[in-house]
Amino acid sequence: MTASTMPQAVEIVEVSPRDGLQNEATILPTSVKAELVRRSLDAGVRRIEVTAFARPDRVPQMADAEDLMAAVRDDPRLSAIGLVLNRRGLDRAIAAGCDEVTVVVVSSEGLAVRNQGVGTYDQVAAWHAIAPVARAAGLRTSVILAAAFGCPFDGEVPTSRVRDVAAAVLDEAPDELAVADTIGVGVPTQVTELVSALGDLAPDVPLRAHFHNTRNTGYANALAAVQAGVSVLDASAGGIGGCPFAPGATGNVATEDLLYLLHRSGFTTGVGPTQVAETGAWISEQLGLPQAPAQLGRAGWFPSRGQ
Repeated sequence: MTASTMPQAVEIVEVSPRDGLQNEATILPTSVKAELVRRSLDAGVRRIEVTAFARPDRVPQMADAEDLMAAVRDDPRLSAIGLVLNRRGLDRAIAAGCDEVTVVVVSSEGLAVRNQGVGTYDQVAAWHAIAPVARAAGLRTSVILAAAFGCPFDGEVPTSRVRDVAAAVLDEAPDELAVADTIGVGVPTQVTELVSALGDLAPDVPLRAHFHNTRNTGYANALAAVQAGVSVLDASAGGIGGCPFAPGATGNVATEDLLYLLHRSGFTTGVGPTQVAETGAWISEQLGLPQAPAQLGRAGWFPSRGQ
């Protein structure tokens, strides 16, 4: 893909209220989570992964899913995304007023079983059952192919494996297909190869990408993704979060740092980096962290104001 055909606009999906908080030990009040959503909207984000409709004993940070949705769903700026794993979760998301649902299908068998208790293709079957019900309810749908770049239990995950799983998912095509580097092991060459393979498989289904910066490759991977044609990226204000079911899966890419990279590289997002950096510092304080993992709040924009 040449520079002239690269997408100039990149959409940001803010995942800090769900993927960010889910991996943090501190359980925040619903009011703080609602404020995080509002701050993200004020910064210009429109699609926000608000919560997960999961078992509270498995994910206690998401136990207030319905209460949080009740607090934010009436904001006309918000397209509220709920993560669901099965039909029960979907029914809860519909009743709570979500605009979108995301379903996770883990590309590797090892993490699939540890994350959801069933194998990859059982998760595909769950998606096939969820898809028509979600569509009938008027919800937008996304499927995230987790552990698409590597698994903490199975090791390498070949592109051919991810492509096969994607092909099975696409028998009930979602509105959007996403790939996730759940444990932050991917590198740009993998990104380019995988995006190309999925683009050839389903050229009409928009691609989204979710990266962790566990090994300091997340931002390079994000840039490689948009250069390969991905137009939607997940990110978490402050860089908080990860996956509680994958050992060492820390470090979502920070929304503010990603915005710096994208804006300075010539892309537009419609999101204010300074506002997000302030939110990143604020949510880190709420969590009792010494400082936000993100860098922009400390280093500042370049050129600085007044230059």
